[in-house]
Amino acid sequence: FCTWIYRAYIRKRDWGQMPKQKKERTGKEFRHHEFAMNKTFGQHLLKNPTIIDNIIKKAKLQPTDTVLEIGPGTGNLTVKMLPLVKKVVAVEVDPRMVAELTRRTQGTAHGNRLEILVGDVLKVDFPHFDVCVANIPYQISSAITFKLLGHRPAPRHCVLMFQKEFAQRLLAPPGDELYCRLSVNTQLLSKVTHLMKISRNNFRPPPKVESAVVRIKPKTGTEAPTIDFREWDGLLRLCFNRKNKTLAAIFKTNPVMKLLEDNYKTICAIRGEPMPADFDIKKHVMAVLEKDDFATKRSGKMTIEEFLELLHMFTQANIRFTS
Repeated sequence: FCTWIYRAYIRKRDWGQMPKQKKERTGKEFRHHEFAMNKTFGQHLLKNPTIIDNIIKKAKLQPTDTVLEIGPGTGNLTVKMLPLVKKVVAVEVDPRMVAELTRRTQGTAHGNRLEILVGDVLKVDFPHFDVCVANIPYQISSAITFKLLGHRPAPRHCVLMFQKEFAQRLLAPPGDELYCRLSVNTQLLSKVTHLMKISRNNFRPPPKVESAVVRIKPKTGTEAPTIDFREWDGLLRLCFNRKNKTLAAIFKTNPVMKLLEDNYKTICAIRGEPMPADFDIKKHVMAVLEKDDFATKRSGKMTIEEFLELLHMFTQANIRFTS
């Protein structure tokens, strides 16, 4: 499911619907280590050593750990982790950053603990790792989040820095104005904890927005959900299309009814069952929604448990959201 989601994110904008950052029009270049930061890659180097130390402390690294670092940049975080762990695997797309990171670590006491993977983090196959510690490029936050959640074996946890609003969406509870599909999916698959806020002034160059660090601990074993994730995602897409409307209002629309009726016909055809002559998809759907008063509930205030219950009831009624 996570693999399917993050591939979709490569083609589409983040589900969190974060505001676009305006292009810098001053012509000013920010330089560090003799080269300019590349805005295409969302490069904002964390420069405050105290914050770097706090992030490492929150990561609770162990001497036997293999750490995955995404976008190490010039290595401000990397060089402080190397003495603490067995290995750091750094994924970097910018050859200039790779060269600088290599220069800083080559020949040092713990330089042999570093492995650099050069390439797009969304296309690189992750090796086994115990913990991920990373300053995530804002424009690919959702895609990376679900790629990490889909990695097997699952890491112990991931300590990730995001745009503040994106982090707030990850953590948003039902009823919060930022509660969205991103919130539901992330909280279904993991436990998310807020760790710290970081001012934009702690970066070079300063981004347009504030940042936040969160810990994401994937659910495993009996905690992991056992559902049809394509159906789950199809249900959430419908529900959060108009999250402040009642479910009855969302499901009564003609496009939704046509989708569900077509899928119902497909299910009947696969099973070799004839469609009842007097079948009415609208009555069939509303009969499900009227159970436990789901018809009057609004997606923006529903808990994960309620969405799971609703999906189960639709499945029992042979109503599908994907063909």
